[in-house]
Amino acid sequence: MIYKDYYKILGLETSRVSIDEIKVAYRNAAKKYHPDVNVGDTLAEERIKDINEAYRILSIPSSKRKYDRIWNSHNFVDKKFNMKGKDAIVKMFFGNIKQNYEEKTEKKGKEPLRGENVETEINTTIYEAFYGLDKKISLRTIDGKMKTFTVSVPQGIRDGEKIRLIGQGKPGINGAKNGDLFIKINIKNDKKFKLQGTDMYTDLLINPWEAALGTRVTIHSIDEETKIYIPQGIQSGEKLRIPGKGYKDGKGSRGDLIAEVKIMVPKKLTDEEKKIFEELNDISSFNPRRE
Repeated sequence: MIYKDYYKILGLETSRVSIDEIKVAYRNAAKKYHPDVNVGDTLAEERIKDINEAYRILSIPSSKRKYDRIWNSHNFVDKKFNMKGKDAIVKMFFGNIKQNYEEKTEKKGKEPLRGENVETEINTTIYEAFYGLDKKISLRTIDGKMKTFTVSVPQGIRDGEKIRLIGQGKPGINGAKNGDLFIKINIKNDKKFKLQGTDMYTDLLINPWEAALGTRVTIHSIDEETKIYIPQGIQSGEKLRIPGKGYKDGKGSRGDLIAEVKIMVPKKLTDEEKKIFEELNDISSFNPRRE
């Protein structure tokens, strides 16, 4: 029986090598003796067959261990073996590989397999996310039935964060645990507030004379009222920052409330208001188009 030294075929000097080292050696050897590089070389063709055979056996940990045991326990000398013996060795290895695969496949079918996780998402308002709430959602299960879940949205949850419901995903197989349900929270802006990170944006509507003269006004944050000073001559589009009146940051603090000024002109005027505006028009030299 002819015994082949698979390590030597791959250019390795010892059997104490890792699978990764075997892969590297295989790639180098296969590249060197590839038929495209050695056209018409029958010796190279036989060599590449041996390289592939060596790799198939040594790259699988179970067959490598068996090969190593045979190597270490017997003094194989190539001259004492014939071709029939070689076929026996190959059959012994590849027969065992097939047997092991079938055994593992059969065993796998009986092994506990954890259920898959399920992901979904729900929308909440800024108010709901800021104060927290219990929200009910209904999902269709794999058997086609609807199941209702109660989701506790914590106060100050961030946009895009996920809530995990343990064991509410797909069922496990052969007694294994169920997967989990992950619910992504989408915080939607409303007409009054817009959320950017932990800062909240709102519009501050003032009239022309407040903008011209400056004043103090009351502004509503999401949870309380606060007074701010509007400087004289403020323009539409300017922003006033009110520290600590924004969204929760998850660390016990809050972002800022940012008020964008919008100067509003009355659509209807009383006779007296109209007279005052006409007088102002006559005496004022202010022309925003010219400036």
